[in-house]
Amino acid sequence: MHRIITGLAWASLVAVLGGCGADAGVTEAQSGDGSGAIELAEFPDRPYWGDTHLHTDNSIDAFGFGVRLGPEEALQFASGREVTATTGLAAQLDRPLDFLVIADHSDALGATRRLYDAPRILVRDPTLRRWYDMMHEGPQGSQRAIAELITAASNDELPAALTDPERQREATRTIWDAHLAMLDRYNRPGEFTALAGFEYTLMPDGNNLHRVVMFRDGSATTGKVLPYPGIDTEAEGLWDYMAAYEKGTGGQVLAIPHNSNLSNGLMFELTMPGGGPMTAEYARKRARWEPVVEATQIKGDSEAHPFMSPNDEFAGFGVTGWELGNLPLTAATTPEMQRGNYVREALKRGLSIEQRTGANPYAFGLVGSTDSHTGLATGDEDNFFGKHTGNEPGPDRAMAPQNLGTSEGRFGWHYLAGGYAAAWARGNTRAEIFDAFRRREVYATTGPRMVLRVFAGFDFTAADWRGDWVRAGYNRGVPMGGELSATGRAPVLMISALKDPDGANLDRVQVVKGWVDETGEAQERVYDVVWSDMAERARVGGRVPAVGDTVDRARASYSNTIGAAELRAAWTDPDYEASQRAFYYVRVLEIPTPRWPLFDRLRFGIELSDEVVESSVAQERAYSSPIWIRPSPMSPRSTAPAIMVGS
Repeated sequence: MHRIITGLAWASLVAVLGGCGADAGVTEAQSGDGSGAIELAEFPDRPYWGDTHLHTDNSIDAFGFGVRLGPEEALQFASGREVTATTGLAAQLDRPLDFLVIADHSDALGATRRLYDAPRILVRDPTLRRWYDMMHEGPQGSQRAIAELITAASNDELPAALTDPERQREATRTIWDAHLAMLDRYNRPGEFTALAGFEYTLMPDGNNLHRVVMFRDGSATTGKVLPYPGIDTEAEGLWDYMAAYEKGTGGQVLAIPHNSNLSNGLMFELTMPGGGPMTAEYARKRARWEPVVEATQIKGDSEAHPFMSPNDEFAGFGVTGWELGNLPLTAATTPEMQRGNYVREALKRGLSIEQRTGANPYAFGLVGSTDSHTGLATGDEDNFFGKHTGNEPGPDRAMAPQNLGTSEGRFGWHYLAGGYAAAWARGNTRAEIFDAFRRREVYATTGPRMVLRVFAGFDFTAADWRGDWVRAGYNRGVPMGGELSATGRAPVLMISALKDPDGANLDRVQVVKGWVDETGEAQERVYDVVWSDMAERARVGGRVPAVGDTVDRARASYSNTIGAAELRAAWTDPDYEASQRAFYYVRVLEIPTPRWPLFDRLRFGIELSDEVVESSVAQERAYSSPIWIRPSPMSPRSTAPAIMVGS
C-alpha cells in the first residue's frame, strides 16, 4: 500500500528485495494456468493437498514477529525441499504439498522489512522510529512492536505513512511483480502448483473479517492488477475489485473468508453490514465471490461451538482460548455474537436467508489451511513450526502468552497445528485446482490427509460399491459442493473415508444436517453413520460409545489397535420431509492422537500442567463441503417466508 520511509533511496530498496526478476527459463506452461499442459483424468481422480494461507517476510506482521524466510523458501519447503527456519532449525515436510497460495497481507506489503532495513536517520515518524528500535532489539522487541502495530490497526491509529495508498503503490508493484515471477518459476504443472494470492485484512475495531484472495491465472494476467488493500475498505469493495479483474483481464479469482471465530459475530450476519434485512442482491454477490470458507487453521477451528450445538458431543474442537474475544482481544465475545462466528451456524443462516430472499450468501464449501506466519506450510502435529517465529519449536512456547500485548488471553498451547485443504481435481494445475475450489469439490482437515469422498443422489444403494461407484456418483448424483433439486424422495449419500496412510485409524463418519422446519426455524442434527467395530460398539442411549484412547502421554505416541482403516456407507436421511430445504456435510473423526505440546514435552523435557496434557490429546478430523437440497420451483414451501428464530 504505502511507502513508509520518506526519502528512502529506491536503489537500496531494490537491493533489499534481492533484485528478483522474471526468469528467462520459465516455460509457457509454467507461466499460464496450466490448461493443456498435462493429460487430465476423466473425473477428479484424487485429492490434491495444499495450503491456501501462508505468510512470508513480505507480510507486515510476519516480518515484525521475526520471520526472515521469503516466498522462495516458502515454495521450496512446500514442494518438499529442506530449508532453514528463521530460528536456525532444519525444516522439511515428510510429504510435499501439491499446491500453495502465499497470501501475504496486501496492506503495507513488505513495509516492516523495508522499515527494518532502512537507515534509522530516514525514519522520521516517531511511532515508526520506536517500532524500528524495538525490532532491532531482537525477537522479543520485534514481537512487542508488531503487537503494538496490530492494536493500532484495530483502533484505527496507524501512522499516516501506513495509511496512504498512493505512497506504497510503487513499492507494492515492485514486490508483486517479483513475487509473480517467482511463482511461475516454481509452478510445475502435474507436479506442484504455485497459485497467486494475497490476504485482504479487513478488521473493523479488531473484529476479523479477513479473506484470502486466490487467482486462477498466470503472471501475465495477475500482473495487470495490484493486491487490494483492506484498511478503510469494505468487503463489497473487494468483490467489486474481483469483478473488475475478471472483466478487465478475462481471468478468474475467488475469496476465502477465514477465522470467523474471531469476528465477534460479524462474519456471518443475518443482516446487511450496516443493518437492515439482507437483500437478495447482496446475498448473490457474496455467494458469487466467496464459494469457499476456511473452517480450520492455527488460530482455532470454526466449524461448530457447544453453545449453539449442545447435543453435538464433538462440537468445540479447537475453540479454547479463541472464544474469548476478537483477534487482538480488544473486545470480548458475548454469547449472542457466537452465531455469527461459526460455519455450521452460517450454513443454517444461509438456508433461512435463501427461503426469505431466494439467494443464499453462505452456500460455501469448506477447506482448512495454516495461516502460518513462518514461511513454513506445515499442519503436522509432530512437525509444528508455530504460528510465527516467536513460537517456533522451543522449550517455552507451549505455556508462553500469545495475547498480542493484552494482559490476559491466549497461550501457546491454544494454537492448533492444522489445517490443510484437499481439492478433488483431474490434475495438478492452476486451472484444475482453482476450478475445484470454484465448484466447491474440496474439503478441510485439521492436518491429517484422510481421503474423503461424498456423492448425493436419490437412487444410490450399497450395491453401487461393487461397481464403478465413482462413475455412478458423477453420473447419477452430485459430489461434495453440489446441489440437488428435491424430488420428494429422501437423498442418499455415498460416503467413503480412508485413513491417512501415514496416520491414525478412523473412529467414525458422521453426517451433519441443517434444515429449515415448517415454521421457518433453522435446525440441525448430527448422525453417526458408520463407525469402527460396530458390532462391539452398539449405541447406548442413542449414542455411539467412545472409540477408546491408546495415547501414551509420556511418549507422545498412540497405537492403531483401535479404529478402522476404511469406513464407507450408503446413508439415507431417515428424517427427510418432502420439499425440505437442507444441507448435509460429512465429518470424519480419527481415533485420539497426541497434539504438538506432548511432542514438545518429550523433545525438550518440559513440564506441562494436567490441563494442558489432557487438552493435548484430540480427535483430528475432516469436514466435507456440504451438499444442498432445495425445493423444486413448483413447491409451495419454496417461497414461504422464513421465521428466523434461533437462526
